[in-house]
Parts: sequence; C-alpha cells; structure tokens
Amino acid sequence: MLFILSSPCQTLSSPRLYFPNNSFSGIKCDGAKVPVFPQKTRESYLIERGLEFSAGDAFFREESATGRDLGVLAASLHKKGNGRLRVLDALCGCGIRSLRYLAEAGADFVAANDGNETYGSTIVENLSRVSSEEEGRWVVTHLEANRVMTDYYLHKNLFDFIDVDSFGSDSVFLRSAISTLKFGGLLYVTSTDGYSSGGHRPHHSLAAYGAYVRPMPYANEIGLRMLIGGVAREAAVLGYHITPLFSYYAFHGPVFRVLLRLNRGKIHDSRHYGYIGYCNQCGNSHEFSWDQLGQISCSCSVSKVSNSLVVSGPLWTGPLHDAAYLMDMLNLAKEWGWIGCDGKDILEKLITVMVDESDPKLPFGYIKLDEMASRAKINSPRLRTLMSAMHQKGYAASRSHIATNAIKTNCPMTECIKIAKELLQVSID
Repeated sequence: MLFILSSPCQTLSSPRLYFPNNSFSGIKCDGAKVPVFPQKTRESYLIERGLEFSAGDAFFREESATGRDLGVLAASLHKKGNGRLRVLDALCGCGIRSLRYLAEAGADFVAANDGNETYGSTIVENLSRVSSEEEGRWVVTHLEANRVMTDYYLHKNLFDFIDVDSFGSDSVFLRSAISTLKFGGLLYVTSTDGYSSGGHRPHHSLAAYGAYVRPMPYANEIGLRMLIGGVAREAAVLGYHITPLFSYYAFHGPVFRVLLRLNRGKIHDSRHYGYIGYCNQCGNSHEFSWDQLGQISCSCSVSKVSNSLVVSGPLWTGPLHDAAYLMDMLNLAKEWGWIGCDGKDILEKLITVMVDESDPKLPFGYIKLDEMASRAKINSPRLRTLMSAMHQKGYAASRSHIATNAIKTNCPMTECIKIAKELLQVSID
C-alpha cells in the first residue's frame, strides 16, 4: 500500500542529512537475497511531496528534493508524450527517486540498483508502498552501476529514462548509460565535483570530462558546461548527439544536475563545443572555436596573447535549457499542486529563472555585481535596477539561478560598469 499524506507540499520532518553506516553507492558486490524488513517506529519514516519512505542507512539529503522534483516532472512528461516510461535508477541509494518515479511519474517499470546490498531491505520496503514485487513494476539489484547498465544493453533491454545520481565526477558511467538509453530517451546525470569546476584540479577534469578547466568567476556554470560537454563527447563517440533540456546547480553539494535528450546521428561540426575565455584585465568573456586555437586573445590586449586571458575547454558552449520544455514542466507542477502551496514558491521561481536564462541572446557566464562594483570602485546598484537599465540600452539580461547576486547578459563588463556609474551618477572616466 502506498502511504500518501494530504498535501504534496509536505516535506521531510526529520534531520536534513542522513549518513550511511556503509560507504557510498556504486560499490561492486555480489547479489544477495533481500533481508526481512527491520522494525521501525513511525518517527523513523520521512515524507517528501506527501510520500512516506525510509532512508535507512543510505546517504540522503533533504536539500536534494528540488532535483528530485525536476526529475519526476521530466519523467512524467516523457510518459505523457510517449505513452510509456521505463526507468533505470542506477545508483538509487534508499530508493526515494525510484519510489517517486513509480508513484508520481507513473513509470511502467523501474529498475532500482545500488551497489550496497545492505540497502536492499529499505529499497524493497519503499517500492512495495506502490506495488508488490510480484506485480513486476520494479526490480531491485545490487550490482556495480556499469555492470547493471551493460547487462541491460547486452540483452537489448533499453530504457526511456536513466538517472545516474553519482558522487564526485563519476564520468565512468556516462558511456554505459548512453548505450542503455532509447533514442529520444532522457539521461539525468550528476556531478558533485566542485573542485574541478572551480579550476582547482584541471588535470582531473581533463581525465574525467576531457576539459582542462581553470579558475573563472562563473565556476559553477562552468561545472554544468563541463558535465554536458562530457556527455556530448561520449555520445559523439557512439555516433549520437544530445540536447540539454535543463541544467540545475545547487550549492549544498555542490550538485550539478543536467537532463539531456539522446538523439540519433552525430553532428559533424563543433557547434556548441569549444573554448571559453575570461580576461582578468577587462572582465570580459569570449568564446573560441577550434579553428581559433593559436590565435586566442582579448581586444583589451590589442590582439596579442595576454597573461590576463584564462581559457578553459573544450566545454559545452550552447544553451543550458530548453525554454518550451521548462514551461511544460512548470505547467505540470501547477497541475499537480506543487506551486504556491508552501508559501515560498521555490520550484516556480527556479523554473521561471531558468526560462529567462534560456534567452538565445544570452551568452555563457554571468557578471557578479560584487566583481563589477570592485572593478568600478563603486557601490553596486540594485540588481533589478541594473537589469532594467541594460534592457533600455538594448542588452539582454536575466537573473542567474546559479548565483543570486549575478546577471546573465550580453552586455560587456566595461559597458556594465558604465551603466552602473550612470545610475549612481558617478563620473565616468
């Protein structure tokens, strides 16, 4: 029996972070029979979107609920559009995502896998709230993630939606996941490697994602582009290409999550896959294509290679989101009563900002108001006021869901400083 509380906005009523007694998901171990459920008190159960579940000994974060919300909305849209939904949750932990894909997205079948067999009883208990094991809507396995995905691929048992919620920069799972996904299917992948996206481990990011990443002011957006670029590279190796539907950053991990659609056929140009440069001297950013290698410079350096120019790549340089897809997600969230019921409207605000970020006029990166104020040696105007002034001058501008005190815009840093000084009536040198 599925236990559903009265409101879909009800969330966890227990401490936010649950650490396992064992190690993280993805450990390779032999399969084992699922043990009998241990006795639990009512206080040991958790609640998310009205669904009751147990975290058991698995690593679990309440703060990741928004990422789970986005995944469930996307999975449900796929079911509505295609009439079917087979989900593989490759590193399922306690099984909360698998439970929600079954109960809320209406998945026809969910394969819930976690390498740690001690989580077995918790996963089975949670999924049994939706249907019994005998009904065949779900199966629980305890294999290394690559092995379980490869097994399904070899048996031509492909999936519509694959969720790989890995820890660190586990790009080792990407090729197996792509191979096990149907064309038109959705791949929901994760990175929690903030050190690499911040440019602090360039050789590590090069090994994991094929991108040499150096420190830049918009490091967390670089983290999303690094992850998308890694998937795009693996897809191209297999003769496919991907389309990002949304890209989500959360600071609590940090967590980088991207949803991608797998498309048949390889794109034979390097569009949206190149190099990003940031000039420490003038604060402007640039995109460089492959045929510009060896000719990279910033205009403030009079076309000469400058030590002030920092370049990272290759990375995904194209859109982070699909605005129409995000609007479908937002409308579905409203239909389900997820919007406006908690008094905070966190999900609505997030998706709305993502839609604004999808303006095709907006380039990669963002301008932090603190950096702009420091360069200009002024107090920063209000973000909304500065955005309005940019719009009046013909520039595109939006908030960033990644950094609250930053603006995504095609306005160069030098012009942004000029506009800010005009607003504050400060003399312009």
